[in-house]
Amino acid sequence: MRILIIGGTSAVGRSLKMALSKSFQIVTAGRTGCDIILDLKNPVNKYHLPKGFDVIIHTAAQFGIHTDEEILETEDVNVLGTLKLCQAAVQSKVGHLIYISSIFSTAGVNSVNYNFYSLSKKQAEEVATLYCSKHQVPLTILRPSQLYGNDAAFKVHQPFLYSMIEKAANGEDIILYGNNDPVRNYLYIEDLVEIIARVVVDKIEGNYSCSYTSDITYSQIAKTAFETFNRGGIVYFLNDKPDIPSFTFDKDHSLYEKINFYPLISVEEGLKRFANKRVSNS
Repeated sequence: MRILIIGGTSAVGRSLKMALSKSFQIVTAGRTGCDIILDLKNPVNKYHLPKGFDVIIHTAAQFGIHTDEEILETEDVNVLGTLKLCQAAVQSKVGHLIYISSIFSTAGVNSVNYNFYSLSKKQAEEVATLYCSKHQVPLTILRPSQLYGNDAAFKVHQPFLYSMIEKAANGEDIILYGNNDPVRNYLYIEDLVEIIARVVVDKIEGNYSCSYTSDITYSQIAKTAFETFNRGGIVYFLNDKPDIPSFTFDKDHSLYEKINFYPLISVEEGLKRFANKRVSNS
């Protein structure tokens, strides 16, 4: 089976390539450092996507939401880029398209998570669904929760999580603002890779959320990190500061039942892996 990974140098793309190369022929595409040079801001056609790929896994995304330039680029890459990729997939007769979206695409207009990134991911899902349905291209949309792993690139999108890990590793106190103990859901990258691999093999179609089976609070993460690194430190709240909001989403385990796999790596296990890597690098 030949698989093309779009966004091959992203943290998700690199993890997928490393894992899937053991069983499949993997080709990567992206703006730099990939087998095929592909920029979703530019036209995408059959010359960029030659025939012969059984599966395309689309991991590329833009995250800018602040300046007008960033917002335009986010819409351009995430929405129009996805549509271009769907059109090229039809031209190249790709057998299965897997789009890696985000759990934040489900955020409503009143949610603290509703922004131009979450909106662009929702729009991209709808564009892909409509186009692939019209052209009878098997489509899978996966919406992972907040991703983390040993790849330093994940730190860009989860800065507070990684700052807590670093503080615990250095024996420093962790300070949380407000009175709310924020709830999060973190999915370890190896679990997502296993989910995607099974979707590929089982040819699962449809739209699915991919989160860890249980949520966790910041104070629980902090305490677990202190126990893992055993360097001292405590977690405490500055109650005079504004509350940090919780990010909670409905759990949907229907995909896990279909692929006979549930995420295995808890935050406790994930932190142990951070600690082991830190020791091996020292």
